[in-house]
Amino acid sequence: MRDNEILTRISALVAEEHELRGRLSAGELTSEEENARVRELEEALDQCWDLLRRRRAMRSVGENPDDAAARPASEVEDYQQ
Repeated sequence: MRDNEILTRISALVAEEHELRGRLSAGELTSEEENARVRELEEALDQCWDLLRRRRAMRSVGENPDDAAARPASEVEDYQQ
């Protein structure tokens, strides 16, 4: 996945999060449904940001950023704690 594709994915995830919050306010979702999906979105966002940072770091030291791959959510989440 290239940088622009990652950024597009990030934008889509953020847009979905905003949509969920609106649907919750409109009574279209329960707070449990909204919370569950928001947790999933946050994990996906963390993975995307992690991949983008690693690609940029590889590029800055002259390595091929295409060699970076997305890490599992469990690894990215544990890394941030």
